[in-house]
Amino acid sequence: MIPKPLYAVLATTLIARDNCRHSGNDEWHDRHEARVAELVKRYLPSGSGFDHGTKLDAVRSTGDRLIFFVDFHHMNEHGFYDGWTTHRVVVRPSLAFGFRLTVSGRNRNDIKDHIAEVFDAALHTPIDEAKEADREHSRA
Repeated sequence: MIPKPLYAVLATTLIARDNCRHSGNDEWHDRHEARVAELVKRYLPSGSGFDHGTKLDAVRSTGDRLIFFVDFHHMNEHGFYDGWTTHRVVVRPSLAFGFRLTVSGRNRNDIKDHIAEVFDAALHTPIDEAKEADREHSRA
């Protein structure tokens, strides 16, 4: 199986989750939701300033829009932590570039560019779905 970028795997899994909700298939709805949570936990920013990890807005995210929330822990020029900023990262499809990413929130220390770069790299991570399925079965 050809690996797909993380953003595509998240989007297709969210579509599958929503299809299961509409058809009343609670078991697979829950499986898809757990898979999305595991992918977010494993591949999206956590640590190195993203000290609360990344949270997906699972209610408002769809196959056409991913919404993440992150808090960034800032350091001052002396290397001491000196405050937090809160950000929303929204990912939408783009015919030319795969996706468009926007970062909201206060741009303290030009952090929004850094957040965009980190998310862009993470969302382009190739995911081999066959290996992911094997990993999930081995844990069950």
